[in-house]
Amino acid sequence: MRLPALAIAAAFASGIALGLHPAVARKASSLALLTFSFSIVGALVAAGIFLLKFGRLFSALAASLLTWVFLGFLGAVVAEQPRPADHIVSLVEQGRIALHTPLRWHGRLRDEPARLPWGYGYEIELSEVSFQEELHSTRGGLRLSFSTRPDQHVPSELHAGDEVTVLAEAKQPQLFKDEGAFDRRAYLAQQNIDLVATLRASELLQRVSPAKPTAATKLARVRRRMRDEVDELFAETPQVAAVLRAMLLGDRSFVDRDESTDFQKTGVFHVLVVAGLHVGALAFALYWVCRKLRLSPVWRAVFTLTVLFAYVAVVEQRAPVLRATLMATIVVLGGFFFRRLDLLNSAALAALVLLVARPLTLRESSFQLTFVAIGCIAGLALPWLERTVQPYARALVGWRDVTRDAAHEPRAIQFRIDVRSLAHWITSALPWRIGRAAEGSLVGGLSLTLRVWELLVLTFVLQMGMLPLMACDFHRVTLSGPLANLAAVPLTGVVVPLGFLTLASGLIYYPLGKLLAAVLAWLTVLLLHIIQWFAHFPRWSYRIPGPPIWLVVILFVAAMFLAAAMRLNPPLPRKMVWAVGAVLTASALAVTIFPFGSQWALGKLEVTILDVGQGDSLFVVFPHGKTMLIDGGGAFSGFPGHEEHNGIDPGEEAVSPYLWSRGFQKLDVVALTHAHQDHLGGLTAVLDNFRVGRLWIGREVSSTALKRLEELARAKKIPIEYELRGKSFSWEGVDGKFLWPEIVPEEVAPSAKNNDSLVLRLQYGTRSLLLPGDAEKQVEKEILGENSAESLRADVLKVGHHGSKNSTTPEFLAATQPRVGIISAGEGNPYGHPSPELLERLENAGVRILRTDRDGAVHVFTDGTRLEITCFLDCLEAAGIATSAQANSPNHKQNGEKK
Repeated sequence: MRLPALAIAAAFASGIALGLHPAVARKASSLALLTFSFSIVGALVAAGIFLLKFGRLFSALAASLLTWVFLGFLGAVVAEQPRPADHIVSLVEQGRIALHTPLRWHGRLRDEPARLPWGYGYEIELSEVSFQEELHSTRGGLRLSFSTRPDQHVPSELHAGDEVTVLAEAKQPQLFKDEGAFDRRAYLAQQNIDLVATLRASELLQRVSPAKPTAATKLARVRRRMRDEVDELFAETPQVAAVLRAMLLGDRSFVDRDESTDFQKTGVFHVLVVAGLHVGALAFALYWVCRKLRLSPVWRAVFTLTVLFAYVAVVEQRAPVLRATLMATIVVLGGFFFRRLDLLNSAALAALVLLVARPLTLRESSFQLTFVAIGCIAGLALPWLERTVQPYARALVGWRDVTRDAAHEPRAIQFRIDVRSLAHWITSALPWRIGRAAEGSLVGGLSLTLRVWELLVLTFVLQMGMLPLMACDFHRVTLSGPLANLAAVPLTGVVVPLGFLTLASGLIYYPLGKLLAAVLAWLTVLLLHIIQWFAHFPRWSYRIPGPPIWLVVILFVAAMFLAAAMRLNPPLPRKMVWAVGAVLTASALAVTIFPFGSQWALGKLEVTILDVGQGDSLFVVFPHGKTMLIDGGGAFSGFPGHEEHNGIDPGEEAVSPYLWSRGFQKLDVVALTHAHQDHLGGLTAVLDNFRVGRLWIGREVSSTALKRLEELARAKKIPIEYELRGKSFSWEGVDGKFLWPEIVPEEVAPSAKNNDSLVLRLQYGTRSLLLPGDAEKQVEKEILGENSAESLRADVLKVGHHGSKNSTTPEFLAATQPRVGIISAGEGNPYGHPSPELLERLENAGVRILRTDRDGAVHVFTDGTRLEITCFLDCLEAAGIATSAQANSPNHKQNGEKK
């Protein structure tokens, strides 16, 4: 077997994937399943030994691979065991600890306090928590943030390893309970962060005892000193300092959102994430230094590995860095033992080591992206280059020396002869000095062209191979990726080693560091200008829904077939290879353009109230596929003075992924009820991510956020229309009527108010829904006075203002007579929504209550007669109304048309 590690790693990963299947994961804690797995592994090992003893090599190989499959299965089952009983999440789930109230937390600082644009961040390894005057032992991670203002004291000097106590109201990371939404809670759990909290005053965080000096605490201080060194050397250019903190030390806190988006649009975001590219650039620089110093193989390996391990210690032991360093170590050790290792085998060995250590790593997108990238390079790009340009590139080395010709293959020999003949013709036609210069320019130009072509092929193959994962995980296609990487990758290869040389020089002799910093800043600015230039072409990057799984499988199977075909000797028939290449290209093209229809229930009106935390977002699909999005949830508007560093964006993390999960790429209408941040904030992402037909607005107000949204709409040529009381529309059998506001659009209010909200009533057949935004009792009174009770009745009421006691008055309930009331509110929100008084009011009126903070996204379907309700989580039974637990059930059907 030419690639034994690849076969073993593939078998082990297959077993893990089997063990992570939901049907198996539900039984992961079963003792019978563990016993069965151990028994199968033991039986397969015994069978393999028996078969090998009797010379049945093929059967023994099959038994061996099956053993690795079951070992992977066993590893996944063991790794999926429940959390320990004293873990903080277990304590919360068991009700032994109640959050949403300030508690005193005890633990140790995992790292040095992190300076942030708006203050400081702390990560605490928990040990105890005080609850109801009782001290509970616990474990887990707490991320604490402290936003400083000029009138606030900064917490006293703290260091990694210090034992601390903090009084704070902690909560679990925000989780949007919608189909397709980004799982921030699981993402942070991978970083051992289970709770997040805000420090209200510096005095609430106190040091109990200082850290004991250890290697970990000393490394943490070195890491902090290097971050400070970046800020000192590049104090005049904060943008450069922010990018270098990310590229060299993995700290992206100071990179603003627009800049980060530019890196994503151009497909070079990996430049900002310390991973394989950075480790490879550093390893190559170290190898080059060793060659120049003429070090022996022993010292070359020692020097390279020592510096690489020190690099890992400084930038923290994050998974992408560990993966790349492990692979570099395998290559270095292979060179030390005079072995030319196959890159696929080396990568497979690294993957196997990582999966044995942490089987659940298999489902992390960064792990998948890393090894898909390596597979594309080693399996497709390098064999392709070896069959095309690499023989010619090698032929240019020592091209004048005729005695070296025999070391090359025939086509390369002919190329060397042709180059010498052309060079001889040039030198004979020109004066000697000019001829020699022209000769050197010719060969140098040929060599550069071949190297540029190699890099272009590498980036193109990488983009094609990673396309399905990028589409599934990040919903982005970057057509400019190959060209942008052609410039960004070589620059990164220079910036990373030069960056560490600059930091080291600055620590030893500051003037030298400052001198090198000038060169480094120029290169970084050049990199930023290149990325910004590519990012300004809007059609070169766009967002798409995730492709269907069958298409991803076809693409990867075709890629693996081509990779295998390139290694076969004798080769497969050319027609077969070309046919598979055509399948691969067609699959990649299908992922890129997404020629699939969206999912909606034909003949039914659907209104989905999404979970966007403390905010509103409603998605309406009309009986024949026309779509309307009402509000987009509220993105955090930024810290004072640092508005560019926004927080969680529901438009990007909840609304857009939900629409993509249904296959939508176009919205006929986006409506904004009123210009409060919890309704408006997420719409910027929506307008960026989807083709929008029209933007509906109620009252025009003097609001910076609304002005930016309107400017974005105009830039995208989206018509802006004002909807007021009395306006109506009829779409696909559904009648819509606006009941509020009454202000003419020319009047600009000084600020946004809840009572500016668009109030919309939808009628389909005998069923109706009322959507009042944040309208409160004053508006409800006006609406009651202007409309008859019959024209206000609604089977479903989207309860106004997140369930505030100032809305949905008894008189309004009596007029509308809803059967179901749906409340959009954030879990554990600081406003106490929904109000207990309002809940009692609804219960007394016999209204079935559904809540996004408890039930997740709520989907209402009606065919004009029957009413159906489904939820992301379990819906409680509603008398006379069909309910179910999942929205992606038979109600969602492929319409067969591309929206």
